[in-house]
Amino acid sequence: MSLELAIILPTLNERGNLAPLVERIEAALGTEGWEVLIVDDDSKDGTADEGRDLARTDRRVRVIQRIGRRGLASAAIEGFCATAAPYVAVMDADHQHDPALLAGMLDALKAGEAEICVASRFAEGASTADWQQPERERLSNLANRIARGITGVELTDPMSGYFMLPTVTARALVPRLSGIGFKILLDLLATADAPMKVKEFPLKFAKRREGESKLDRAILFDFLAGIYDKSLGRLIPTRFALFGTVGALGVIVHMAVLASLLFVFEEAFTVSQAAAVLTAMSFNFWLNNWLTYRDRRLKGWGEFLRGWAGFCLTCAVGGFANVAVATLLQSQGLFWALAALAGILIGSVWNYALSSRFVWGRF
Repeated sequence: MSLELAIILPTLNERGNLAPLVERIEAALGTEGWEVLIVDDDSKDGTADEGRDLARTDRRVRVIQRIGRRGLASAAIEGFCATAAPYVAVMDADHQHDPALLAGMLDALKAGEAEICVASRFAEGASTADWQQPERERLSNLANRIARGITGVELTDPMSGYFMLPTVTARALVPRLSGIGFKILLDLLATADAPMKVKEFPLKFAKRREGESKLDRAILFDFLAGIYDKSLGRLIPTRFALFGTVGALGVIVHMAVLASLLFVFEEAFTVSQAAAVLTAMSFNFWLNNWLTYRDRRLKGWGEFLRGWAGFCLTCAVGGFANVAVATLLQSQGLFWALAALAGILIGSVWNYALSSRFVWGRF
């Protein structure tokens, strides 16, 4: 039997879940006609090695280990481009997505009943009883209402992470996908030139079998980033917009510290501006790590402190220019707040370019 379906599993620390999931996929699809493509974000628990161990005895399993690249959306995109199968599915490796739906999805696509099939947590007959995340379920419902307006597609769950479509359709959309964050289905639906014909399959959303969830409250910010990218991303790069949003909050921190040192502690402007720059820089690093670069987040105290030091170093030139320009303008009689803002603007583009490359990117 020829290859028909590739199942892409974006993974991060899912070692113990792989072998049981391959067994469940085989039980759902039979022994032939499919492959599992594990796209691993350089997991620390040896997920990629476990995948390679499986591949040695099972030719249906393949592994892409990504170094310096992270994120579910970009992992799915690499999977689209790495398979020869005419149909491709994306699903989680944590066993929350039931492989039993795969056969029905494939039949619907082959019969022309849909251009994309989606496993829905909220369709009639679906269940989230085992999810036990009421806060996240409420956020999903809100996000779904907004997403339906953006995509023009009537779906109960446009934020689903479990779907299937023809590979040729996915690859045709790849050059225009943002690849940022976690919501690849929303990206696909919003990028398509015309609303796609969709068929939903009710999903009984299960508990995670093993390991920890990769999602947190920053998922809402990630969703808003996806909306921005599809509306204004062609004018201003999405990450730069997010970086600028964090920077705007940093301006508030900067001004608060500067005003306190100037008027409460009566420090000189140069000293006050330098202290404000360092404080705002640290605040911006923390918030950018949590939000802007959420898909590349630095974790653990060692990694976090090295990242902070690297951020400060890469921003040192921008910080120096900030202080120098602001001090010069203030000495020429410009109002202190305007002088400080001018310094901030001078350093911002430099800081974004270097920190994107050397802190959250790959040196």
